[in-house]
This record gives sequence, C-alpha cells and structure tokens, in this order.
Amino acid sequence: MTSSNEIGVQAKAMHGNVAPILNEVMHAIDRLLDDGIPTTIDLASLPFAPGELDELEAALGTGELSARLDALGTSRIRETAYPGVWWIEHRNVNDEVAGRYLEVTRLPEILSSQDADIMAGRARLQEQFGKASSGRKTT
Repeated sequence: MTSSNEIGVQAKAMHGNVAPILNEVMHAIDRLLDDGIPTTIDLASLPFAPGELDELEAALGTGELSARLDALGTSRIRETAYPGVWWIEHRNVNDEVAGRYLEVTRLPEILSSQDADIMAGRARLQEQFGKASSGRKTT
C-alpha cells in the first residue's frame, strides 16, 4: 500500500471542500465586479469534514468591518480579509448555529435597511418632532 506521503499528498494541504469553495469565491468576486451580481454560498448545506470549516475560516481571515445583529438570536456579520467577501453566521435564541453563509457582495443584504423600516422610522421622526414633510416624492 502506498502512503499519502509517497504520492505527494501533504498533510497540510487544503481538504476536500476548502479549495473548491475558495475557487467559487474567486468566481463570485469576478461576477460581482463584472456584472454587479452578488453570490451567497450556504456553508451549512455543504458536507464539511472535521476541521474543514475552521480551515476555510482561517484561509479567508478577518477584515476590518464587523457587525452584530440581535433579533431572534444573534447574527454575526464580518468582512473577511478579502473586501466584498463576508462571513455571516446566524444563531438562534439557544445560541445554536441556525445558518452560516459566505456572501460575496458590496454590502450584506441583512445590513440593508428595508423600505418599510425606513418609512416607519420617518413616520416616528415626524411624529416625535412634529415637522411636516417638505418636497418628499411619493410613489
């Protein structure tokens, strides 16, 4: 029987899913830059071997931006060492991982304010300060 060292396999080499995911991230960056199309990779749907998820996280590193969202559990959103590549993890109220994603986008969707929320905030602001709307277009 031939050992893995005899056939040139290195123990430190990236395991099964890590290299293909990194390759997909590179293609997703190209799509974002060329066509403005964001990509989401659902990491929870992939069959990681023990240690692979940690290996992927280490390979992507940590960037400058991070955010925490508390709504029906905690969501942690952080930019990786590669701008436009975001590691997003959602946890439920029991602190169990409910979702884990890589988003290749300029700004993760979860951080974008929704129109309904913006309108509700504007209404509260108007109510609190009693200011009438001036020059606002309605659709």
